[in-house]
Amino acid sequence: MKLNIRSIITSSIASIISMPAMVLAASPQEFQLHGFAAISYLHSDDNNFFGDSENGSFEFYELGLNGLWEPHKRFHFATQAVARDAGETDDGNIRIDFAFANIKLLIDEHYETSVRLGRVVNPYGFYNDTRDVAATRPSILLPQSVYFDVNRNLALSSDGAHLIHQHRLEKSDITFQIGVFEPRTEDPDLEPATFFQSVPGEFEGARSWMARLNYDYDFGRFRAALTAADIELDYKPSRDDLLSPGFLDLRPLIFSVQYQQEQWTLTAEYVIRKTALKDFGPPLEGDIEGHNFFIQGEYRLSNKWRWFLRYDELVWNNDDPKGEDFEAATGIQGHIRYAKDWTLGTRWDFNQHYMVSAEIHSIEGTGWLSILENPLTEPTDKDWSLFAVTFSARF
Repeated sequence: MKLNIRSIITSSIASIISMPAMVLAASPQEFQLHGFAAISYLHSDDNNFFGDSENGSFEFYELGLNGLWEPHKRFHFATQAVARDAGETDDGNIRIDFAFANIKLLIDEHYETSVRLGRVVNPYGFYNDTRDVAATRPSILLPQSVYFDVNRNLALSSDGAHLIHQHRLEKSDITFQIGVFEPRTEDPDLEPATFFQSVPGEFEGARSWMARLNYDYDFGRFRAALTAADIELDYKPSRDDLLSPGFLDLRPLIFSVQYQQEQWTLTAEYVIRKTALKDFGPPLEGDIEGHNFFIQGEYRLSNKWRWFLRYDELVWNNDDPKGEDFEAATGIQGHIRYAKDWTLGTRWDFNQHYMVSAEIHSIEGTGWLSILENPLTEPTDKDWSLFAVTFSARF
């Protein structure tokens, strides 16, 4: 029987929309409201990222409001609305990042099992759960090889049902989450990034799944996670489209590990990524395997100051790591098929509500740039740098 995901998300959001009236009768312990805001300045010596960054850009800002209502110890609602402007990749309109009902099915001293219904944050790697709040990110920009910002909505959350089981041991926690859902496809760069040009049709989410197994030892001193997914998107051509109906299949496998002491943290994530285009016919038909990874070190000078250093690498096709065969076949610059990014950054927390961050990137390749902001008809530079500074507030 086909999972009626649209019915699930509609009923869940309807319940959450009615939440304000019910909150009036709730005690302060049952309701929480939080917000965040961040504005960034970006400047690149070549190429554009989140707006016209070659001339300096303030087109990257994030505003969000989230709420949690817990009328019963076994049941809560959570939702978040965000307005985000990120050049051509996000238009600043308000959207619902997540809106779900969480029901605890089993509760015991050592374990807890729950189900989430609605628009749920995807269990993807270490940072996807909190990537939308600047204060919870280790940097202004997350490692773009793993956490693509040009297709943020697709990666962040999805509409469906998730089962979560947590088992508590003496000094560790094991958490398993699996979801069946329809992906979100409202990212403007999704079709151009797939077909290397704008197309009249569009992708729609099809039945997909994602699962993550997370191990946490000694209150976060050591963490490890394994994420696997099969995400399917159906292409719906328009009436005058030259493309046939087909589908895009994304199958990432992510290995994540982190170790931290009082003053420093080491984090690494490695992705084996398989991508398939089916039913489009040649030359679009085929399977490609690539890899992404980053390794990152953070050092905390004090409660207010911290620094980080990161190396981040993306290769779209392991059989053509520099894009040379791709360039010979298509005439498109081969460096759009990979990216290598060294990043150095710092952060200063004024207090628990305000912070400022700055970072500089030295990059070879343009594999994670927006095609909308960097049209393939105009040459881009293989070697480029990016400077970013952000001021953010939260309550």
